[in-house]
Amino acid sequence: MRSSYYKPQNGSNCSYTKLKASSQTKPAFAGSAMPQKLQKNSQTAHYIELGGYQYWPVLVPRGIRLYTYEQVPVFLRENPYITDGYRAYLPSRLCIKSLFILSNETVNIWSHLLGFLLFFCLGVYNMASVLPAVGASKEDYVIYSIGLFCFQGRGGSWSLSQLTQLCMLCSVGYHLFCCHRSEKTSRRWMALDYAGVSIGILGCYVPGVFYTFYCNNYWRQVYLVTVLAMILAVFFAQIHPHYLSKQWKQLRSLIFCSVAGYGLVPTVHWICITGGFSSELVQAFVPRVLGMYFIAALALIFYVSKVPERYFPGQLNYLGSSHQVWHLLLVLMFYWWHQTSGFLMAYRHSQPCPEAPQHS
Repeated sequence: MRSSYYKPQNGSNCSYTKLKASSQTKPAFAGSAMPQKLQKNSQTAHYIELGGYQYWPVLVPRGIRLYTYEQVPVFLRENPYITDGYRAYLPSRLCIKSLFILSNETVNIWSHLLGFLLFFCLGVYNMASVLPAVGASKEDYVIYSIGLFCFQGRGGSWSLSQLTQLCMLCSVGYHLFCCHRSEKTSRRWMALDYAGVSIGILGCYVPGVFYTFYCNNYWRQVYLVTVLAMILAVFFAQIHPHYLSKQWKQLRSLIFCSVAGYGLVPTVHWICITGGFSSELVQAFVPRVLGMYFIAALALIFYVSKVPERYFPGQLNYLGSSHQVWHLLLVLMFYWWHQTSGFLMAYRHSQPCPEAPQHS
């Protein structure tokens, strides 16, 4: 709520406001109804509170203001420890415009938007330089393109990069349009975000399975088909009317953890048929797999526990919240696995397959 106004000495058309509702003040509106017409200043400079000690003025374009947790619609109330800095009640045009203001979603949006650009640049560089240098086949180019597409869609083989790009874009879209005035539109973007997570997981599986079972066509096909069936099952689960509800939040987390954790099954199988831990390839590859799962587990802990804002409610609204850490760790995990996939591909092209691989 606006508590004070200050006329800048430089004469600029700004009003300085402290956007923080007192505990005694009731919101002027509730639910998903649109608020009164906003003040027609060209720009409004809101004070944001960081750490309870400093107030930084942040210019907000006309038609966009920030709200407290109590003032936003119920469908935007995901984290009670983030008490301020919410965008809400915006049409699509202003949702896009809000990309350039400081809100509690700014880091979430830009972390994966920059992640998309990272994997896009990696894709261009690898397709132009790295793959030709190692003598990549047509299959390698296909696998690389699939993976890269999946990552950029949210956040392996080189196909990982493409799937990561798709994962990143879905995430950016949701965090940009979640503040839409239509709850239905916001939910649609949430569904795309979850779909992007599934695609990102697929992007990790495709290159990993393809290159670890490179010399064993039978098991390679078995695991690729199994993973694809699991991802399709997750997509069909999203059709359920309660899938996106808060009551199903824990179930959604369990589903994604199960799909991601399944990767340990082909990993253990591959270790057994490759010669166990005495194999040079196993010794080089397994630490990379464990590193990826460690980053993923760490990210999940932050996501579920809502630490550190749980212990500092209202102090980490704009920077340092658990969801922001989750986003950054996902980018790191996808990059880690992208590099691991490149290592596997280079190894497969430098070491020929044995003449009679075991199918067990």
